[in-house]
Amino acid sequence: MPTWGWVLIAIGILALVLLGVWQAVSRRRTGRLRNEFGPEYDRAVEGADSRGDAEDELMRRERRHASLELRPLAPEVRRRYEDKWDAVQSMFVDNPAAAVASADALIQAAMSDRGYPVEDFEQRVADISVDHPQVVENYREGHRLAEASASGDGSTDDLRQAMRHYRTLFHELVEPPAADEPLAMERQAAPEETADSPGRDRTARR
Repeated sequence: MPTWGWVLIAIGILALVLLGVWQAVSRRRTGRLRNEFGPEYDRAVEGADSRGDAEDELMRRERRHASLELRPLAPEVRRRYEDKWDAVQSMFVDNPAAAVASADALIQAAMSDRGYPVEDFEQRVADISVDHPQVVENYREGHRLAEASASGDGSTDDLRQAMRHYRTLFHELVEPPAADEPLAMERQAAPEETADSPGRDRTARR
């Protein structure tokens, strides 16, 4: 066989090796992102032109998140937020729309105190999806229902659902896991709450 034939064979083998390496790296990246983002991974894939584009977006979120100076809330600050949340829930009985608006503002305040930028809603969602991928959809849905109500297209039941969605994220924001517990992004999705009202006895979470 002429020399150029052996060269072509070597190039072909090298191409196959490189393809195998690329596929292995791609599978590892997919597995890691799927494990870390859970349902948020599936949502990103559904909304992107391709799986690769979705994974690139999730990795951009991780890089941005790594640049943020996030911090837990001090115990006394956490207690103040819990008291404010209880007041917001009590407000719901007489003024559901105002309660939902206050809940949204309280979540933004808690995010800001934790170190998250809060200027843009979509960016807030992207940022918190890294630490809280299991509940970020609650935030989206709560925001959607609150906006629908503000424009006159919602109902009291929609506002009640919005409060429930907001509550799920609020608790994760102000009550981060203990040092020996896994991060939210590493946990399996918790079962849906079945309470009939937007309120919940705070002693149950202490």
